[in-house]
Amino acid sequence: MTGALQPAAEAAERPVSPAAGKPLLVATGLQKSFGGVQAVRDISLSVPEGTVFAVIGPNGAGKSTMLNLMSGHYQPDAGTLHFDGIAMVGVPAHVRVRHGIARTFQKIRLFKQLSALENVLAAFHTRHAIPAWQYVFHAGAFRRDVERCRTEAVELLSFVGLKHRIHVTAGALSYGEQRMLEIARALATAPRLLMIDEPAAGLNNAEVDALLERIVELRMRHITIILVEHNMDLVMKVADRILVMDYGQYLFEGTPAEVQSHPGVIAAYLGDESP
Repeated sequence: MTGALQPAAEAAERPVSPAAGKPLLVATGLQKSFGGVQAVRDISLSVPEGTVFAVIGPNGAGKSTMLNLMSGHYQPDAGTLHFDGIAMVGVPAHVRVRHGIARTFQKIRLFKQLSALENVLAAFHTRHAIPAWQYVFHAGAFRRDVERCRTEAVELLSFVGLKHRIHVTAGALSYGEQRMLEIARALATAPRLLMIDEPAAGLNNAEVDALLERIVELRMRHITIILVEHNMDLVMKVADRILVMDYGQYLFEGTPAEVQSHPGVIAAYLGDESP
């Protein structure tokens, strides 16, 4: 576990977030089983608008399953899920994108033979605002839409530090660059809620610092973020609230300082050292 549960004083160093708004994503009693394995057991949470909400826990705690339930890649066996007051249970992932929910994946899913720019442009399909007939007969509205998308794509690549790499194929980018490209592609859908799954995995210290800066900037732009991450240094510096899971169940929820000092969380990460 990277940087496991550093002293609580470090949490005070994280940048100040904007004032939290109303709950944007609310889950109640979510459950999900695979065969005889109950991966998520009766999990409830409320993510305020404009905050960074982290989900942490030891390996096998159910974090990625929880993210898949919130993003629509899995449907729950029980429970409710609302995004900005709209019921999401039964709504597939691609429809949730149109509501303003985007995500990245623990295992990178890029179009490896396409350039960085083409990967980001591919995500604009949900935001085209032209008549269908102009896809066949390319009139002025089509050309303006193409130029708008390209301009925004370059801006997003610049935001994640890849402006100088826009024409490089995704497969030729370094691992860290591919991670940032996934974030740029997710942002191309103009999300209100961005879910990031293990973004610091495989990154060096400089890349983690750059990732931290981007997350802070996104929060300042009022994009709500749900972060699933093993890098505790990153989580404690950027999260406003943290949900701790263990064996698919709720263990604790609180501020970074509260999480770092909670005996149950310490035991889950470091092992119960009681006689």
